[in-house]
Amino acid sequence: MNLLREFSRYITAFVFIFSGFVKGVDPLGTAYRLEDYFIAYGTTWADPLALFLSIALSTTEFVIGAALLLNIRMKFISWALLLIMSFFTVLTLFDAVYEPVSDCGCFGDAIKLTNWETFYKNIVLMLFTLVIFVNRKRFKSNLMVFSQNIILIVFLSGFVWFSVYNYRHLPMIDFMDWKVGRDMTPDENLTETKIYLTFRNKETGQTDEFLSPDYPWNDSVWMATWEFVDQRTVVLGESLHHDLYAEDAEGNEVTLMLIDNPGVVFVIVSYDLNALSKKEIDGMKTLSDQLSGMHIDLAVLTSSLPEESIAFQEVNKFYTDFYYSDDVVLKTMVRANPGLIAFREGVVLGKWHFNDFPLDSELVKWLGLHNK
Repeated sequence: MNLLREFSRYITAFVFIFSGFVKGVDPLGTAYRLEDYFIAYGTTWADPLALFLSIALSTTEFVIGAALLLNIRMKFISWALLLIMSFFTVLTLFDAVYEPVSDCGCFGDAIKLTNWETFYKNIVLMLFTLVIFVNRKRFKSNLMVFSQNIILIVFLSGFVWFSVYNYRHLPMIDFMDWKVGRDMTPDENLTETKIYLTFRNKETGQTDEFLSPDYPWNDSVWMATWEFVDQRTVVLGESLHHDLYAEDAEGNEVTLMLIDNPGVVFVIVSYDLNALSKKEIDGMKTLSDQLSGMHIDLAVLTSSLPEESIAFQEVNKFYTDFYYSDDVVLKTMVRANPGLIAFREGVVLGKWHFNDFPLDSELVKWLGLHNK
């Protein structure tokens, strides 16, 4: 019995630490997952809380895992573990049966599980949780309660700082397809890729699926009535490395022009131009001026409507090439609004959060290393 108790404690600890870490290293990605749930359950009023809840959830998981591993405050932690596992086991059962979201993101983007796989994983963890809970009084620590509390506070505050840092910059570990060094050009044998987007009518609840880009994305009235729910990709032939489909204001595809250029091309990614602050816009303009002086190409990739981008350029006196793509893909490319990606011949050379845009001597140094 002692062996089972200790095994349950260790295996649950490692799962919770890993789950909390991969969420905390990408808090914005976890917030996007929560927003998917808010859409599915008709609680979009909670969208402003998504980032806070993302950090709170990942911190809670990590602290529970650390406490289990160190065998501290086990009576309290056992109750917290039982409550959180009970909630998520019921939630993932509902997900598996009804599929309101396609991916719960329980392990972030590090490990992808189907809804049924997630539920089965939680069933196994629930068994370990019950073993821990039933034996909670048998776990003894050599540390005083005060010392145990201090350790928990250190873990909690340290992990919150870690999550906020990853939000204000970019994830320290990038689990996405668009990581630095990745070649994003399609395979030569690729025949055709189709992206299907599902939208829900906010008033009637009706859902419709469209073949991208054949949906009324440029109809502001329609976009105000319908909300994005999900997307799926169908590939005929070899698989693409990404789901990006970029086009200009006339509807001409420009995907390869942006990412598969013989010279270095910088792309500012902003899924929502209306959400940009004056500081962010000024930073984009400064970068544009410096790259223009170096004869380096710069483009903006956004999911805002063409008329919105035109108004944005006029108001801010920011004139460069603007192209358009789906906001879900843009959020996958870089966890920032705005973010910056540098390409050459299909390879991701660099990625930056707005707070880390390379400017002045840093930009010159970076180009000296990569523009060869």
